[in-house]
Amino acid sequence: MLAISTHKVAQIILMGHELDRAEGELRGFLETLNEDEQAEVVAVMWIGRGSFEVEDFAEALATARAEATTPTADYLIGTPHLSDHLEAGLEALGVDPSEAEEDLL
Repeated sequence: MLAISTHKVAQIILMGHELDRAEGELRGFLETLNEDEQAEVVAVMWIGRGSFEVEDFAEALATARAEATTPTADYLIGTPHLSDHLEAGLEALGVDPSEAEEDLL
């Protein structure tokens, strides 16, 4: 279902948990993602925080693409509880982020 790999989202989650220490690294990582991957991360985060339902993923993705007026890194880093929302979003989509997160530790 997702074009972005679970490992990339897990990397964002882990860096998001360490935002005070890893903000520069997270920003750099987010900036290396292509536009489709960036839109998917935003859509997953929106699902995780309850802005969209799982069945509305395509709408969330289209909205993320259409409303990308600020840099994705700025938007995501400025989102409270980013990592928690990404984890919840992946789980809602039926993807278990824990294995990918463990691989990165």
